[in-house]
Amino acid sequence: MKKLSTVIAAAAFAVAGSAGAMAEKWDMPMAYSASNFHSATGAEFAKCVTTGTGGDIEIVTHPSGSLFKGGDIKRAIQTGQAPIGERLLSGHQNENAIFGYDSIPFLATSFDDAAKLYKAAKPTLEKILTEQNLVLLYAVPWPPQGLYFKKEVNAVADMKGIKFRSYNNATARLAELTGMLPVQIEAAEISQAFATGVADSMISSGATGYDRKVWESLTHFYEVDAWLPRNYVMVNGDVWNGLDDAKKSVLRGCAELAEYAGTWRAVEYTQFTLNGLKAGGMTVGPAGDGLKDELRAIGETMTKEWLDAAGAEGKAIVDSFKAMQ
Repeated sequence: MKKLSTVIAAAAFAVAGSAGAMAEKWDMPMAYSASNFHSATGAEFAKCVTTGTGGDIEIVTHPSGSLFKGGDIKRAIQTGQAPIGERLLSGHQNENAIFGYDSIPFLATSFDDAAKLYKAAKPTLEKILTEQNLVLLYAVPWPPQGLYFKKEVNAVADMKGIKFRSYNNATARLAELTGMLPVQIEAAEISQAFATGVADSMISSGATGYDRKVWESLTHFYEVDAWLPRNYVMVNGDVWNGLDDAKKSVLRGCAELAEYAGTWRAVEYTQFTLNGLKAGGMTVGPAGDGLKDELRAIGETMTKEWLDAAGAEGKAIVDSFKAMQ
């Protein structure tokens, strides 16, 4: 993993454009901690662009929601408050159901399938983002999502009444269908939420739990591989259109490298973080067959609901994905 820490910056020289007349500073808000692999990838992407443009565009990352909270980042980019930023688009599924395509339960449960699903969805996603004055640069998946609890859970009935951290429509709906109580909590607030009892459970990757040391409050992690959501790095459309072709080439080249490096990290980080949860004292392992069956039944309900909400575009994405299987 450390070897990749210099790959993006070094490769910038290969995609560097000609120097411009005036340097620009681009503040890049990010929702996750600086130690998170998404933030690390974003920081290297920023260095790549800064180096590749000869300092004409200096990107400065602001992790942990320090510049804008996670839920405000997308709007900040759209309106020009920030020229570039990273956001979990499924957190905006209430705007457009398509944004939640990567959080359909048990549709794409592996990195290979998640890549195929992204390929199927990307043209539609880019069209919608363009209409919102946004240009998609790159996207990186999270490791498979599992369930965190403060107690042993063997059936959906064991979840009733538990306060559950939600981060998008899919997680809120999962809470409702399992009898849990959804509480909207941004990534930067996870540790405090668990420590103070605002929430007692969540569905997330091993990476999130590891980064936030959730073993200090929680005891069990169940591998259910529900879905692999993605973080997206986007640029304001007006800012993008104001760039010359050389700078656009640098940004595209650095973005391609970042997507590759970030995805590689996600794969490598999966088992590493699960081992970290175990080392912290958590019980980590696959959910029981009975619980899996109950969750898959709930997943079928949520899939139907998403398809109804996403309409023809959503059906086309799922059909295209299944055709790749």
